[in-house]
Amino acid sequence: MTLLENRTALVVGGASGIGHAIATAYLKEGARVVVADRTATTDFDSVPVDVTDENSVAEAVAAAGARLGEIDILVNSAGILTEAPVVEMDLATWSQTLAVDLTGVFLCCRHVVPRMVERGRGRVINIASQLGIKGGHGLAHYSAAKAGVIGLTKSLALEVSGRGVLVNAIAPGPIETPMVEGITEEWKTAKRAELPLGRFGRAEEVAPTAVLLASDPGGNLYCGQTLGPNSGDVMP
Repeated sequence: MTLLENRTALVVGGASGIGHAIATAYLKEGARVVVADRTATTDFDSVPVDVTDENSVAEAVAAAGARLGEIDILVNSAGILTEAPVVEMDLATWSQTLAVDLTGVFLCCRHVVPRMVERGRGRVINIASQLGIKGGHGLAHYSAAKAGVIGLTKSLALEVSGRGVLVNAIAPGPIETPMVEGITEEWKTAKRAELPLGRFGRAEEVAPTAVLLASDPGGNLYCGQTLGPNSGDVMP
């Protein structure tokens, strides 16, 4: 039997990068998957969403529910990444990053988790970042958003774990994805030099952690945790 047979999953931000790798891994493990993303994908059953718009999130969740029935697993992987030091950053850049990378996670949880609570079971996996733990030069807005995702994950876990819904986060290190391509080569070269493994990860190396957290019994004891496939960048 595959690990996620007879399970359903909504992967937000699943058209590319880590989200795409997770959706692919879930399919291989027997789950039925719907991807929600601003970018269309032909790889999966998909619905459009703008995670900064609550009406759009509500519509996407309803559309996914119509296709999946009940949603057993929610993965929040939508995100943006830009680079700017605080002393040069404008409010629009800050606000957009927080809206996508943090508020978007809240909105998706807000529209999926209540039904999980009613049913007495569910898994929520939020994609954070190791920069939410240690910070990053030129990435204060991104780091702040991801720190918020970790805090949201812990708080939501405290609220709903007693009702059968397990909420956890994954905080990857730098991963070779389209999102990271926009960061300067200078930053990436310096970052590689800091990593004990000496390299960035690949999205398919993060996906197994998401499979673990969604699986039974493998993920059954994880509650409010932040797992770190990060090339050794953070060692709690």
